[in-house]
Amino acid sequence: MRVDARTESIVRSRAEHRCEYCLLPQHASLFRFHVDHVIARQHGGQTLPDNLALACGMCNRHKGPNLSGVDPLEGSVVRLFNPRAQRWSDHFTLEGSIINGVTPAGRATVNTLKLNHVDQIDIRQMLNANDPPGGS
Repeated sequence: MRVDARTESIVRSRAEHRCEYCLLPQHASLFRFHVDHVIARQHGGQTLPDNLALACGMCNRHKGPNLSGVDPLEGSVVRLFNPRAQRWSDHFTLEGSIINGVTPAGRATVNTLKLNHVDQIDIRQMLNANDPPGGS
């Protein structure tokens, strides 16, 4: 089911045109970000703003319909980070160009969505080089 233009606009604006998983800004990508079902339709998720998140191509591809992942520290299966129900800063830290999961959900999300794939790190490094500490 295609997301209607009004709903898509709500999702993009709410996310401030950033991937809600890895925080990549839309302007840093050659490809338009996806409106992702946090809970996939095959699992009963609805196409409503409360179940939609903005996701870059890399995060969207790796998340797929997954609701859970394995916490690599504890080895347990846990729910993935849900940008509609949880705050990013409660589950992740950004140290330089590396995203660290600080909770089981955060670690499982970093692992499942490959948030520290070399390509993602390279993009974050380039963005950091163009936006030095202290801003402009």
